[in-house]
Amino acid sequence: MAGLKIKKGDRVIVLSGKDKGKEGVVHKAMPTEGKVVVEGVNTAKRHRAARSATDTGGIIHIDKPIPVSNVAVISPSDGKATRVGYKFEDGKKVRICKRTGVELP
Repeated sequence: MAGLKIKKGDRVIVLSGKDKGKEGVVHKAMPTEGKVVVEGVNTAKRHRAARSATDTGGIIHIDKPIPVSNVAVISPSDGKATRVGYKFEDGKKVRICKRTGVELP
């Protein structure tokens, strides 16, 4: 799989699956697998044993990866889901919002 148009730090909305409609920030992008980890989306419980006297065990919540095709970037100008495009400005390639044409951070 080639590079992703969604990067770490992008604010995204989930388009399909059990967490449809949820919004979050991309915590990690995995281009080779075609997946992203979004904070607060697709969480799983993991039972963790105590490793030392000071480190307590318990149930922790871990964000699991979801396919990049199931998320869309939220446009900074109007807060709606949008596709990502590219444009060249002064010899640099920048990401833009397809709906409004605004440059993405």
